[in-house]
Amino acid sequence: MRYGQLTLERARPAGLFALGIRFFLAAALTASQTPGGYAPFSLGLVAAAGPGAGGTAALAGAAAGAFLLLDFADALPFLAAGLLILTASTAFRDTWLSERRWFPSLSAAGLSLAVGGIYVLQSLSPLDKLMPYIAASGLAGISAWFLQPLFSPEGNRPAPEGILFLSGALFLALADLEILEVSIGRTFLCALLAYTAYERGPLTGAAVGLGAGLTADLCAENGGGLFAAAYGLAGLLAGSRTGGRRAWAALAFFGAALLALLPAEGEAAGSLLLEMTAGTALFLLLPGRLFGGKRIKRSERAEQPEAAGNLLKDRLNRAAGALRDLYDSMGRGTPQPTDENPAVIFDRSAEKVCRTCALCDLCWQKEYTGTFNALNDATPYLLERGRAMAKDFPAYFADRCVHLPDFIAAINGELSAFFLRRQYRRQLEETRRSAKGQYAQLSELLTATAAGLEAVPVSGEDAPCRIGAVLRPREGETVCGDTVVSFRREDGRWCLLLADGMGSGEAARKESALVCRLLQQFLEAGVEPEAALKTLNSAMALRGAETGSFTTIDLAVCNPSNGALSFYKYGAAPSYLKKGGVVRRITGGSLPAGLRDAPAAPDVTGASLEPGGFVVMISDGVADPSRDDWLQNLLAGWEGTDPQELASLILSESIRREQSRDDRAVQVLRRPKEGGAKKV
Repeated sequence: MRYGQLTLERARPAGLFALGIRFFLAAALTASQTPGGYAPFSLGLVAAAGPGAGGTAALAGAAAGAFLLLDFADALPFLAAGLLILTASTAFRDTWLSERRWFPSLSAAGLSLAVGGIYVLQSLSPLDKLMPYIAASGLAGISAWFLQPLFSPEGNRPAPEGILFLSGALFLALADLEILEVSIGRTFLCALLAYTAYERGPLTGAAVGLGAGLTADLCAENGGGLFAAAYGLAGLLAGSRTGGRRAWAALAFFGAALLALLPAEGEAAGSLLLEMTAGTALFLLLPGRLFGGKRIKRSERAEQPEAAGNLLKDRLNRAAGALRDLYDSMGRGTPQPTDENPAVIFDRSAEKVCRTCALCDLCWQKEYTGTFNALNDATPYLLERGRAMAKDFPAYFADRCVHLPDFIAAINGELSAFFLRRQYRRQLEETRRSAKGQYAQLSELLTATAAGLEAVPVSGEDAPCRIGAVLRPREGETVCGDTVVSFRREDGRWCLLLADGMGSGEAARKESALVCRLLQQFLEAGVEPEAALKTLNSAMALRGAETGSFTTIDLAVCNPSNGALSFYKYGAAPSYLKKGGVVRRITGGSLPAGLRDAPAAPDVTGASLEPGGFVVMISDGVADPSRDDWLQNLLAGWEGTDPQELASLILSESIRREQSRDDRAVQVLRRPKEGGAKKV
């Protein structure tokens, strides 16, 4: 959403460079075409670039490439599909669909197929063009799948598969560039295949070889499966030499080419042999540092062996402590399981049958003692046999009861439910004991492993982000049931936690504080956020089955070096991103921790926090999610830089506007324009 006054700022050089990369890559990939004049790689890149300026730059590059490299009749459906793909990315921005990895692939394949299908059906020979276009649409979807991690704002992790796919697509764009009937693009593709197979092993080599070969067959006029056979066998044999000398891998690659091309005939086989020979030579000429030369690896390991050991020991000890506390938490506050009183069987049966009986007052008031003794005497027979019979009851009771068959049927129904509840409680208790034992054993194992490692001090770094937080208990309470925590992990990422315990007061505070403490221990031990949350949710589900409690969890993880931001939510209230007058609302639809099944994952939303931007996290007592316009307007119009001041302002406005009788918590993080600020 956009609020307030729109201001123009000078674009950062890094941002312009990123847009330029998208533009030129989309334009270059237009040259990689399949039969019929289709350019699926370029459409896949438009989908992977996503909405906003990045997708617009990619579409502009695709349009420039179409103008230079495609016929007018082929360019029209190509540009129409690209425009629809960008429109879909923009229309579904900030929705759950945009968070799914498969959405760009599905939109690229589906929209290109839908647009091109209209042109194919109107052509003179639709059947001849149908299969090539289906293949091209599928290739557009595959391209979007592999290229999406390269343009994702989440983190700065390398995406080797995406880089390899992009490199292969660019090499195929040069396939028509030949020297002495040898394709320059396919020669580089062969060198890339040999490198990938040698680095990744035979299975990856064969898979990449088959994929590259099938694509080359599709793009070539006279492929006919020749490239798939040669590349697939070459990748398999070259990958089998992983860990050995590079010369042996090159020899295996070249030998596979000869073996695959023996039964082939024609000029294509001769050209392919020359290309694979030249690609093998290029593979041998690659610099050794690309393969992680031994001298470089030894020097890196020799520089900081003690620091690496210290880091490993610290993480093992922290993980062990987190598991130990998790083990302890499953025993605290959990009532000892007791068997259900069988009297409930008769109470519920009487509620169904006796309430409307004419003799109800006689049996359950005047003759209550006799009725009680009759049912009490019949109980052992019911529990032993598993069902009730008329002979289980004394004659004075059986002769007096005018609805005895109905009463026995109701007892049998309630008895079955009674046994099912007993079985469920026993299984739950056994599961809880098993989980506690596993947590304890794993904690001991990690502690013993860490004890054998040496520890040396490692210097830290100043925190580049500023944090502000405020809490206010519910009216009439002395403590707040919400808990907020912020800390920085050793990898430099900031973690903001906000937990809201069920109810209010001291009991809610203990539950929310326990969740935050356990989750902080897991995260500081180096456990990834989603894995830590799943583990904690499993334990909370077992704990909640006995205590009936649950807790909402709101976690934000921010990398201040590049602004990569991820939100993880278990039933939490919306969070907000603010940069200037632009406010983005982050929501989730999951249940709180302790109410979901053990394997359930949290809602995860990725975003990017610009320099000078704010992350705002609130509990549900601050603003009603269905009418939080006042909060978004407040954020859009606020021009300060102090996160503590912003948190206090939000709380004061919430007290003035909302009539909520719940705890309130606000936590704000600001990524400064210049690093080095201390935590507030």
